[in-house]
Amino acid sequence: MTMDGLRLAIQTRLGERMVSMNSTLVETVSINYEDFNESFLTCGTCLYRIWNGMYDGQEHTPKLLQCSHTVCLHCLTRIAASQTRDTGSFRCPICRELINIPRGGVSALPPSFLVNQLLDLMSRQRREVIPKCSVHINQELLFCETCDTVFCTLCTGGSHNDAANSCEHTIIPFSIAIKRMSEILLYKANDCISKLTQAQEGVSSELSKLVLAKESCLEKIDDTFQQMQTLIDQRKQELIENVNTMYTDKKRVLEEQHSLIENEKNKVEQECQGLQYQVEVRNITQRIEILSEKLDSTLALGEPRENSFLTCNFNLNDSLEQIQQHLSVLGKVRTSTTFPSLCTAKLEENVVAGIENFVTLTTVDYHGNVRKTGGDPIQAELQLVTPGESSQTFPVRVVDCDDGTYKTYFRAPKAGRYGIQISVIDRPIKDNPLYFDVSEHNNPVCIYGTKGSGKDEFMQPVAVAVDERDQTIYVLDTGNSRIKVLNENLEFLKHITNEGLLGRSCTGIDVSNDGVIVVNWRTKYITEMTNNGETIKSFTNNAFQEPIDLAVDKNYGHILVADNGMSCVFVFDADGKILFQVGKKGTFSLISSVAVGPLGEIIVADSRVQMFSAKGDFMEVVYDEGKGKGRYGGVSVDADNKILLTKTEQKGRSYVQLLSLTEHSLNQCIDSYDAKLKRPSGLAVTNDNHVIVVDLGNNCIKKYRYW
Repeated sequence: MTMDGLRLAIQTRLGERMVSMNSTLVETVSINYEDFNESFLTCGTCLYRIWNGMYDGQEHTPKLLQCSHTVCLHCLTRIAASQTRDTGSFRCPICRELINIPRGGVSALPPSFLVNQLLDLMSRQRREVIPKCSVHINQELLFCETCDTVFCTLCTGGSHNDAANSCEHTIIPFSIAIKRMSEILLYKANDCISKLTQAQEGVSSELSKLVLAKESCLEKIDDTFQQMQTLIDQRKQELIENVNTMYTDKKRVLEEQHSLIENEKNKVEQECQGLQYQVEVRNITQRIEILSEKLDSTLALGEPRENSFLTCNFNLNDSLEQIQQHLSVLGKVRTSTTFPSLCTAKLEENVVAGIENFVTLTTVDYHGNVRKTGGDPIQAELQLVTPGESSQTFPVRVVDCDDGTYKTYFRAPKAGRYGIQISVIDRPIKDNPLYFDVSEHNNPVCIYGTKGSGKDEFMQPVAVAVDERDQTIYVLDTGNSRIKVLNENLEFLKHITNEGLLGRSCTGIDVSNDGVIVVNWRTKYITEMTNNGETIKSFTNNAFQEPIDLAVDKNYGHILVADNGMSCVFVFDADGKILFQVGKKGTFSLISSVAVGPLGEIIVADSRVQMFSAKGDFMEVVYDEGKGKGRYGGVSVDADNKILLTKTEQKGRSYVQLLSLTEHSLNQCIDSYDAKLKRPSGLAVTNDNHVIVVDLGNNCIKKYRYW
């Protein structure tokens, strides 16, 4: 190979090219540089003229003829000028084919793109120095890619590796290896420079934002203090006007008095003129009397009618202290050390469609230290990711916990794949976007109880009530003739027993102002008891036939008793005196439960949901799915006018429905997919959007998040 060769690498497995039995030699073919230029990059027409004939991009630009030959523009211009003779054509100097001259002349002939590409390639191609062995001067060095070793075949005796090594080695000329590694190095360097450039642009952008933030802060400071200065100037002007007004009033009074005195003085002087020439006693006596009268009148003018007191008081001690205190807290320059790309977001629990959930964002600084203060500007967006469709966005609510963490609340409207994008100070966090799946299945967050009579066991539980004051849960354990008392975490507290609970026939329970109250369908007695099981009062009514549920209206102190035998709801006062009844024969078909709305509305459920006023007047059917759709069990109404009901279909499917009392629509369905409900009966809501459901068929209670 010559020093100026154009090298092409060709990998081969020819036996005679093997450096060793388990090495592969990459053969290189060299083409003479001058031969390549003369064959491809030189105009054949002017090759032997004074100019060397190399194509260029100016006078000797290569032009492609219709016969596919390439001739430089200089030669074509000269040939066309000598051959055309007004024929508009000339013959190719190589193949003698007739070439038509385009309308724009010879220069309008198309360029030879292939030759131009070769010229570009050669202009970028550097002439390489082929490394040779220092001992064997004419022997080119080789490079083993497998061993990362440079060697000379003569120095190593034909092989550079251990013969016992059976692995296959790839051998290439060292010059090719240098070129490849140089290209890799250049690629890595360019990639590194590209990333550093991006980083530099990011920092520059942040610097620009910082400048804008500074200007915005200074502008706010100027505006605020300008407003304060305006108020101060306004107050100053008011005081100046007050001083001038009071001064003018006092001055006017004194000047009027001054003028009056001057006039009186002039009159006295006129009276005294010529007195030395008076000789008649009568005239002198009259003037003396006149002057005596004036002397008496001057006594009233002797004292100024207005005073010169004019001052401006400032309670400097109190006012200046107050002003100083207010100024010390006026405005606050805030900054942040949060490093967004290290901040993390965490989804707290499984997400169910229609139920509010939240993502917790934890902020850290550049060193990874958790921040303890809030105040960072947070942007968040929830998206439904649907393949092949544009993403849908939904509103979120960001709450600053003021301890370096932030909660982003959201409510996914339906099941699917979602992503939430969170950025801090307009920069994305580490977990961005945070992807998660939203399920349509609402499973219990907690289950308590099994079949039996022990501390944590039930025997036919049928109803439940929650004390809104302390969230204590009371479960009517009918089969064990007792009330099980739990805390809000479904942890056992105690049992309540009472004579009114005997007979294993209590079916309804609610919380009163003084304790709990139950209904016993067998004895037909309503019993109110304390939390310790002491009877407060007990009453019955001759009209009772099958009382099965009750509810307490704490607004009026009324006790509502649903009676299936009479197909109505009886309303009693706090002392057990009947007031009126809601409905009559045919109004209801086997009442399952009764509840009280936020405004005293009476909600009755059987195969549909009906609402009556607090006085018992029918208002409307809230929800009716029609015949054959099953029956409702328990019913409860929360403070936000949402009705929750247990329902069992004829095919045995059981679930909890969430209805809107105002919109009369079905908002969601709690299917308890992984913990199927079996004969759900009573239910009650808590203050934190959870519902406690009695699962009679499984002798337990289940707690769900419903909003």
